[in-house]
Amino acid sequence: MQDRLIGKVIVVAGAGGIGDELARRYASEGASVVLGDIDGERAKAVAVEIAATGAAVVGTYLDGGDEQSIKAIVDLAVATYGGLDGFHANYAGFNAGDSEHDVTTIPMEDFDYVMNVGARGFMLCTRFAVPAMVARGGGSMVYTSSDAAFMGETVRVGYAMSKIAAHALMRHVARRFGAQGIRANVISPGVVAHPRFAEVMPAEIVEEFTRATLIGRLGRPIDIAAMGALIMSDEGSYITGQDISVNGGGLMRP
Repeated sequence: MQDRLIGKVIVVAGAGGIGDELARRYASEGASVVLGDIDGERAKAVAVEIAATGAAVVGTYLDGGDEQSIKAIVDLAVATYGGLDGFHANYAGFNAGDSEHDVTTIPMEDFDYVMNVGARGFMLCTRFAVPAMVARGGGSMVYTSSDAAFMGETVRVGYAMSKIAAHALMRHVARRFGAQGIRANVISPGVVAHPRFAEVMPAEIVEEFTRATLIGRLGRPIDIAAMGALIMSDEGSYITGQDISVNGGGLMRP
């Protein structure tokens, strides 16, 4: 590992397969990290694990659809570590209604939930994180999207819409706040394998996903974290306004 993030304070909003690895990577490269998740106990446990390596990290509860909860995690980072240099919005809204229905049949309460968390939630992350980073002299907003935003699935219309909304938000932030030292980028992962994924995904589907890549394997959380570390760091200081696919070539687009 490198030490590209020494002196930086980064919030990772959303634990789990990718989020845990983001927190580990950012901390291993020297950042002070606040990890938040709707499962606050999990976030705290992961933070304790990382802190055992000597890193500066705290875990906390975060409801990604709640304005006050999002404000609170930014306030916690500033109060604990003295400022904010990076914010990685790395969560989504999921429910059975969105996963099982198309646009003509999805219950509106299910659609509204997914959009509230995934689109409105990312907007609120930005609303509170950007001023804190401007006060610090600049920073990096990173949003986790998905290849689902581009594929055109027969279901998950809410999920896809919420993810593509992050791209418009990212470009707005990059354009509006670039002169104030704020960079903004989207990482769009392909299929990423992690323990939860392995528990629920049939072997034949895993094989199908693997064949769709050009390098013969599924993504790993460390692949996403490696890209995140670059665009959070000063080495990535000329990268802004971009949607960066990390998908093993499984989906190619301009």
